[in-house]
Amino acid sequence: MKRVFSGVKPTGHLTLGNYLGAMRRWSAVDQHEADALFCVVDLHALTVDHDPGRVRRLSRQAATLLLAVGLDPKLCTLFVQSHVDEHARLSYLLECVATDGEMRRMIQYKEKAAAERARGGSVRLSLLTYPVLMAADILAYGTDEVPVGDDQAQHVELARDLAVRFNQRYGHTFVVPRATHPEVATRVMNLQEPTSKMGKSDDVGPGIVYLLDEPEVVRKKIMRAVTDSGREVAYDREARPGVSNLLEILAACAEGNPNDLAGVYESYGSLKKDTAEAVVELLGPVQQRHKELCADPAYVEGVLRKGAEKAREMARPTVDSAYRAIGLLPAE
Repeated sequence: MKRVFSGVKPTGHLTLGNYLGAMRRWSAVDQHEADALFCVVDLHALTVDHDPGRVRRLSRQAATLLLAVGLDPKLCTLFVQSHVDEHARLSYLLECVATDGEMRRMIQYKEKAAAERARGGSVRLSLLTYPVLMAADILAYGTDEVPVGDDQAQHVELARDLAVRFNQRYGHTFVVPRATHPEVATRVMNLQEPTSKMGKSDDVGPGIVYLLDEPEVVRKKIMRAVTDSGREVAYDREARPGVSNLLEILAACAEGNPNDLAGVYESYGSLKKDTAEAVVELLGPVQQRHKELCADPAYVEGVLRKGAEKAREMARPTVDSAYRAIGLLPAE
């Protein structure tokens, strides 16, 4: 079976965008069709100013929600990144292969560093180097495919470049992964800024629907969503981003087509109402399962412990091989 690796970063509460864009496919497709690993990448949450307690809470919540959306530890490997030392071990080796220029050309680094400076904060070195850690996450497991959105494609390309460069210099060690862009994934936009992605790190604002939002909160956010000038309900991502976002959300919930749905509605109000109800219905079972899992924390902890043990066993041979290849003395 092909091996697939994906992760979620605990920098904010998981959103409807995370679910429709990735997590639902992980549950419905990837864990059944691949040797799949799913990871809470908590080390990546340390690249900016953070509250340690909050990172721990969000990491636990993310793991619980991954189980709540249907990930089955009998079918996949679910673990927390910092519980597997091989990620950090391999990251330093790859830093010795990567270049300063590569890091500074990363689009997300440019954007996040600029935002941090604008807030008057200092830019941590880890913000510059974390794409190498992301490459280590992928390469440690001999990953074949990494399902990502367009905003993460550059990071997978870096992992490919580092794998090829390492293999050429020190002998074949890593599988060269490829990025995949699942057609069924939905890119959910902010309800108040429909030209921007619904990101969990924004953390505040009425434009973000969180997986654990109460039904009335969900309805209120969607009913207040920004639409477009005019009254025609039409699907056009460029000209009518607000309405198109609602149509895509509704289509994703109902497994329909946004173009077809546009012809059903004569008003924004009825579209918003149906979209809100569809989202509430979609999230209901997830929230119920999350509640059940929260009542049994020992189960979640057990899943993560066993997942980390399995991930460690999978990653260690490759990382040990990389240590030998690059010229380090074996520990034993």
